[in-house]
Amino acid sequence: MKRLSFIKSLLTVAGMGISVAMWLSSKQNRIKVQNVFRELKSKIKPCAFEKNKNHPVEKGGNPQPYDLPDNEMVSEGAMYSVKFYNENMQ
Repeated sequence: MKRLSFIKSLLTVAGMGISVAMWLSSKQNRIKVQNVFRELKSKIKPCAFEKNKNHPVEKGGNPQPYDLPDNEMVSEGAMYSVKFYNENMQ
């Protein structure tokens, strides 16, 4: 009985997949689907696609090689994590 149920569900999924593949074979339908997904993305995360001009971190991810205090702070932070790891391992 379980095997028959499994076969029915497998055939249903395969049929749905074939139907979707046939429907998406048309370029017009692919464009419709792309537009729907684009609209859904903009509703879910509207600010993810817009550049936020009031970003709180000005230098984040863009280190300056000649900004010595900032580089020193970063190197101290790196040494802190290495020291912490070494103390826990010993």
